[in-house]
Amino acid sequence: MSEHTVGVVADDLTGAGDCVVQFARAGWTSHLALGRELPTGERAAVAVVTDARALDDAAAAAATAAAVRALTGAGRLYVKIDSTLRGSVAAQVSGALSAWRGRVPGAFAVVCPSYPALGRTVRDGVLLVDGVPVAATAAGRDPVTPVRASELTALLPGAVRVPADGDAAALAARLAEAGTGTDTVVVDAVDDADLERLADAVVLLGARAVPVGSAGLAAALAPRWGGDRTAPDRPRAAAGRTLVVLSSLNEVSRGQADELLSAEPGTLLITPEAGTGPHELAARSLGTARPATVLVRTPEPTATGRKQAAHAAAALADLVAAVTERTRPDAVVLIGGDGARAVLARLGARSVRVAGSVAEGVPLGRLEGGPAHGTVVVTKAGGFGTRRTVVDVLESLRSYSSHQEVNP
Repeated sequence: MSEHTVGVVADDLTGAGDCVVQFARAGWTSHLALGRELPTGERAAVAVVTDARALDDAAAAAATAAAVRALTGAGRLYVKIDSTLRGSVAAQVSGALSAWRGRVPGAFAVVCPSYPALGRTVRDGVLLVDGVPVAATAAGRDPVTPVRASELTALLPGAVRVPADGDAAALAARLAEAGTGTDTVVVDAVDDADLERLADAVVLLGARAVPVGSAGLAAALAPRWGGDRTAPDRPRAAAGRTLVVLSSLNEVSRGQADELLSAEPGTLLITPEAGTGPHELAARSLGTARPATVLVRTPEPTATGRKQAAHAAAALADLVAAVTERTRPDAVVLIGGDGARAVLARLGARSVRVAGSVAEGVPLGRLEGGPAHGTVVVTKAGGFGTRRTVVDVLESLRSYSSHQEVNP
């Protein structure tokens, strides 16, 4: 890697894709790495997934630090966290800083999870989802990583809040002053203009300021850090057969799957069954049919916790591999980070070349490596979108002929 490379360290796979696609939009060559071998190249953005969201603090810090160290030579670092601050965010920040300070002494984190296009904002230090304090939303009821508070300084102990008013130079000066006395500063942003001013301030501070946020802040930083809009490389998509994989337990994504089944009654639903092997279940469910859309959906959990979630993701991945082998889909739509990670690992892909999006927060690319090499892949976090988002994504994929590009 070179100083012109941006390293993105993300706590789950769908968030990594949502973040790195912002760099693709700004003209960066963008990759979502799935293995130990990291893509290289000039003006590249490379996202590495730590799977740290549901880990305990020590493990999350270690995983994040290891990912930062693996991005040898990257000139800039972006730490992608959950936009609702689920999971081990404080530990991820600590781990990232411990590794980055080996290159940039005195580095500190600038945290702003706002993503106004998807209803995430920070006002007066409080994280809001569609105007509601995050702890009172679905994120507060998450079965694996519930959010218990809404104030950023409560979620990030020791953090200092910096006022977001004034121009970029004034904001940069306040951030620099606060960063001399603390590891972490938090900043409000209620709209895209606030994020753009914060991005300008981060650019003024250089590599010492480590931005930590969602895809919202990444979108503001990507064109400011560089890129080359003259040479985009976007996949051409015409999806006749689509495999949708729902691993998320979020009530938003469950509603999206229900809407898909209602809006497209020809969709074939397959759910893992205890005691039935994945190939046997795929063969029985599909028979000789080749439906246009197959939905593989993780069952409602009978118990919650990290071990149960990991087991469910592995079982889902085995079933998806069996279905993929029989149907050879043109596109795979993955909803939920842990399941997406397990599925792509099971398919043997080494990376995703991310090059566009089919909707806000829904990146698109092609698999690199493995038996499904070249397959279009779409990823979406579980808590994003309206009830019709998945239906709209499928309609968008089908509407592109082989001579059209996705979001050029």
